[in-house]
Parts: sequence; C-alpha cells; structure tokens
Amino acid sequence: MSALQAGIAAAFIGACLDELEAPKPGNVHVFADGDGSSAADFRRSAEVAAEPIARPGASVGERILGAIEATRAAVGQNTNLGIVLLCAPLARAAEMPAARLQDSIAGVLARLDVRDADLAFRAIALAAPGGLGRAERHDVSQRASVTLLEAMNEAAVRDRIARQYATDFADVFNLGSPWWEAASRRWPQSPAAATLCVYLGFLAAFPDTHIQRKYGLEAAIEVQREAAPLYALLQNADDPAELWARALLFDASLKQRRLNPGAAADLTVATLFARRLHDLGFPNISPNALQSPRNND
Repeated sequence: MSALQAGIAAAFIGACLDELEAPKPGNVHVFADGDGSSAADFRRSAEVAAEPIARPGASVGERILGAIEATRAAVGQNTNLGIVLLCAPLARAAEMPAARLQDSIAGVLARLDVRDADLAFRAIALAAPGGLGRAERHDVSQRASVTLLEAMNEAAVRDRIARQYATDFADVFNLGSPWWEAASRRWPQSPAAATLCVYLGFLAAFPDTHIQRKYGLEAAIEVQREAAPLYALLQNADDPAELWARALLFDASLKQRRLNPGAAADLTVATLFARRLHDLGFPNISPNALQSPRNND
C-alpha cells in the first residue's frame, strides 16, 4: 500500500470514528445506538470500506460499489451508503494534482461517466436505503443510461447527498468546513464538540432529506426547527460538555419518533474526511468567520 493510499484510508476511518464520538441527536454514536445499528457496526463498516474507498486509480463508481459490497458482507445492513457516496469522489480527488481539494473534486465530478452511474446504482440497490422507492427516470434497479453526475443533478432537488455532486460539494466546503474550523479554534481540546457543531449546523441549516424521504417535508422541517436552539446554545457555550445532556435528550426524542437525520450525519463525515485530507496537503477553503445556518435550498 502506497503512502498516499494509506493516508486516504486512515483519513476515511478517522473521519468515521470521529463522527461517532459526538452525541448527534437522532443518529448512531458512542452514547446510544439507533435504528437497529450500533457504533460497533459503524466502526466495522469504516474499517472494511476504507480499502475500496482508497484504492489507487479506481473510478468513483468502483470505489462506491466496492465499499458497499464490503460493508454488506461485514455487517449485513446499510450503515454507510451516504458516507460512501460522498467520500468516494473526495478520495479520488485526493489523488489528483490541484491547488485545492475543491478544485480537484470539480474535475473528478466532471469526468464521471455512465459506468460510474451503473456501479453506483448497483451499490444503492444493494444497500437498499429506507424510503428509496422507485423513480420514473434513472431508477437504480435498472441499468444506467446517463452519467453519474447527470443522475445526481436530477436527484439534487430532493436529496442533499446528490446535491453535493451538483454543486462541487458546496455544503462540505462552504458550510461544514468553516463550522469545523471555528469550533476547533474555540474548543481545541474538544474535537467531539466541533463534530457536534458541524452536525447541528447542517441540521439547523436545511430540512434533512433522509427524514424527508421517509416521513415527508413537514417532519424534516420540524426537526430543523428543533435543532436550531441547540445549535445556537452550542455557539455561545464556554464549555460544550454542558450541552451533552441536552443533546442526548433531543437524541432520545428523535429516536422515539424514529427520525434519523441521516443526511446531516453523512455530510458531517464528509466534512471530517475533507479536513483530514487537508492535513495530507490540501489547503481547502477557510472563510474567516463562522457562517450561520440558513435555509439555502
């Protein structure tokens, strides 16, 4: 394994494990399981998906399908489809020479082809995410007839993960990354607080499309509204650990209602992965000020 491949694989595993350390309301973390999955399932998923994600020279589609096949064999359920869909292009971009990772990701996305779409469709069908249903166009149960970027562009209006493909990962670089940077500067001894800040930022910024797909837009908007006060309190907290109990109460409430903000969690992992790839030598985008959550749908 090359040093670059090992670095990308380690960055992927590290991002997945970091995400589990924060009490992310409604999602799986070390403080509470959720939706039939445990933190151990997610750790194992990260370990087995890392090699396909970081495979040198592999296409985005090959990385996606390889990671989902490995995950399915290891844990027998869908623990990381959104994570893989986001991290596969980032891993490919990390192999490309460019001044900024976001410049590289734009080039990777522009070169996606029909085979990438076909492999990604197979991975999505294998993962069988909740609420997927059938689509009139570009149904994942059929062979792809468009490039992966074209398919994601069409899905972007209803899916935040697809939207990253359509916007060169704007949410990751323009929202998640500055949120993480500001929180890390404020609480340098609490990486879990920075993770929670990113997660709540995404949750307060827009309706979670994973919830929307399963339970409708009204439910997603309600969770967005409930997340906003906790996000605001976190921004003003001297000691973020003081809000752990409140976060866990919100967590229990969401889980009781079976509301899992999966898109926010997946975007959080992608942000952490991009930050770790930054540590491998990519400067990334670093706005000077923390941006406030906003509904930019």
